[in-house]
Amino acid sequence: MKINEFLYDLCTKGKGFAALATLMPDGSPQVSLAWVDSDGEHVLINTAEGRRKPENVRKDGRVAVSIFDPENPYKQAMVRGVVTDVTREGAEEHIDRLAMKYVGQDKYPWRGPDEKRVIIKIKPERVIEVGA
Repeated sequence: MKINEFLYDLCTKGKGFAALATLMPDGSPQVSLAWVDSDGEHVLINTAEGRRKPENVRKDGRVAVSIFDPENPYKQAMVRGVVTDVTREGAEEHIDRLAMKYVGQDKYPWRGPDEKRVIIKIKPERVIEVGA
Protein backbone atom coordinates (compact mmCIF):
# COMPACT_ATOMS: atom_id res chain seq x y z
CA MET A 1 0.00 0.00 0.00
CA LYS A 2 1.41 3.39 -0.98
CA ILE A 3 1.46 6.31 1.40
CA ASN A 4 -0.54 9.36 0.34
CA GLU A 5 0.94 12.29 -1.55
CA PHE A 6 0.74 14.69 1.41
CA LEU A 7 2.86 12.44 3.64
CA TYR A 8 5.21 11.49 0.80
CA ASP A 9 5.88 15.15 0.00
CA LEU A 10 6.57 15.99 3.65
CA CYS A 11 9.09 13.15 3.80
CA THR A 12 10.85 13.81 0.51
CA LYS A 13 10.56 17.49 -0.40
CA GLY A 14 12.19 20.22 1.61
CA LYS A 15 14.07 19.75 4.84
CA GLY A 16 11.34 18.76 7.27
CA PHE A 17 12.40 16.90 10.38
CA ALA A 18 10.67 13.95 11.97
CA ALA A 19 10.10 13.53 15.68
CA LEU A 20 10.22 9.76 16.15
CA ALA A 21 8.71 8.26 19.30
CA THR A 22 9.78 4.75 20.24
CA LEU A 23 9.16 2.69 23.37
CA MET A 24 11.88 2.06 25.93
CA PRO A 25 12.19 -1.44 27.46
CA ASP A 26 10.17 -0.25 30.48
CA GLY A 27 7.38 1.04 28.19
CA SER A 28 8.16 4.72 28.60
CA PRO A 29 8.36 6.84 25.44
CA GLN A 30 11.59 8.12 23.93
CA VAL A 31 11.48 10.87 21.29
CA SER A 32 14.26 12.10 19.03
CA LEU A 33 14.49 14.31 15.97
CA ALA A 34 15.67 12.71 12.76
CA TRP A 35 16.08 13.33 9.07
CA VAL A 36 13.26 11.67 7.16
CA ASP A 37 12.61 10.14 3.76
CA SER A 38 10.14 7.79 2.07
CA ASP A 39 10.23 5.00 -0.50
CA GLY A 40 6.55 5.55 -1.33
CA GLU A 41 5.41 2.78 1.00
CA HIS A 42 7.33 3.47 4.23
CA VAL A 43 8.55 6.41 6.24
CA LEU A 44 12.34 5.98 6.38
CA ILE A 45 14.60 7.01 9.26
CA ASN A 46 18.36 6.52 8.97
CA THR A 47 20.32 6.00 12.19
CA ALA A 48 23.28 4.00 13.48
CA GLU A 49 23.60 0.71 15.32
CA GLY A 50 24.16 1.15 19.04
CA ARG A 51 21.76 4.07 19.32
CA ARG A 52 18.50 3.92 21.22
CA LYS A 53 16.15 4.03 18.20
CA PRO A 54 17.13 0.73 16.55
CA GLU A 55 17.37 -1.02 19.91
CA ASN A 56 13.88 0.13 20.90
CA VAL A 57 12.15 -0.74 17.63
CA ARG A 58 13.64 -4.22 17.53
CA LYS A 59 12.00 -4.91 20.91
CA ASP A 60 8.70 -3.16 20.13
CA GLY A 61 8.00 -1.97 16.59
CA ARG A 62 5.14 0.35 17.49
CA VAL A 63 6.13 3.96 16.77
CA ALA A 64 4.72 7.43 16.25
CA VAL A 65 6.25 10.02 13.95
CA SER A 66 5.42 13.69 13.53
CA ILE A 67 6.78 15.33 10.41
CA PHE A 68 6.45 19.05 9.76
CA ASP A 69 7.20 21.46 6.96
CA PRO A 70 9.85 23.94 8.17
CA GLU A 71 8.42 26.58 5.81
CA ASN A 72 5.04 26.22 7.55
CA PRO A 73 5.23 24.20 10.80
CA TYR A 74 1.43 24.13 10.92
CA LYS A 75 1.59 21.82 7.89
CA GLN A 76 2.35 18.43 9.38
CA ALA A 77 1.57 14.74 9.39
CA MET A 78 1.21 12.67 12.53
CA VAL A 79 1.78 9.00 11.86
CA ARG A 80 1.23 5.92 13.96
CA GLY A 81 2.75 2.81 12.53
CA VAL A 82 4.87 -0.25 12.89
CA VAL A 83 8.49 -0.90 11.99
CA THR A 84 8.64 -3.58 9.31
CA ASP A 85 12.41 -3.70 8.94
CA VAL A 86 15.70 -2.40 10.31
CA THR A 87 18.22 -2.94 7.55
CA ARG A 88 21.81 -2.10 6.73
CA GLU A 89 21.12 -2.68 3.02
CA GLY A 90 21.57 0.66 1.23
CA ALA A 91 21.89 2.58 4.50
CA GLU A 92 25.31 4.10 3.78
CA GLU A 93 24.18 5.47 0.41
CA HIS A 94 20.90 6.61 1.96
CA ILE A 95 22.58 8.70 4.68
CA ASP A 96 24.72 10.36 2.00
CA ARG A 97 21.58 11.26 0.00
CA LEU A 98 20.04 12.68 3.17
CA ALA A 99 23.22 14.68 3.84
CA MET A 100 22.84 16.28 0.42
CA LYS A 101 19.18 17.06 1.10
CA TYR A 102 19.67 18.49 4.60
CA VAL A 103 23.18 20.00 4.65
CA GLY A 104 24.20 20.18 0.99
CA GLN A 105 27.13 17.76 1.34
CA ASP A 106 27.89 14.72 -0.83
CA LYS A 107 28.88 12.60 2.17
CA TYR A 108 27.40 12.45 5.66
CA PRO A 109 29.92 14.61 7.56
CA TRP A 110 29.48 13.15 11.07
CA ARG A 111 30.07 9.46 10.27
CA GLY A 112 32.15 7.72 12.92
CA PRO A 113 35.01 5.41 11.87
CA ASP A 114 33.23 2.22 13.00
CA GLU A 115 29.67 3.45 12.52
CA LYS A 116 27.17 1.03 10.96
CA ARG A 117 24.16 2.82 9.48
CA VAL A 118 20.68 1.30 9.35
CA ILE A 119 17.38 2.32 7.81
CA ILE A 120 14.28 1.99 9.96
CA LYS A 121 11.26 1.29 7.71
CA ILE A 122 7.95 2.39 9.18
CA LYS A 123 4.63 1.22 7.71
CA PRO A 124 2.00 3.88 8.49
CA GLU A 125 -1.21 2.50 10.02
CA ARG A 126 -2.85 5.85 10.75
CA VAL A 127 -2.01 9.27 9.32
CA ILE A 128 -3.45 12.57 10.48
CA GLU A 129 -2.83 15.50 8.14
CA VAL A 130 -2.80 19.08 9.38
CA GLY A 131 -2.65 22.07 7.05
CA ALA A 132 -3.24 20.01 3.91
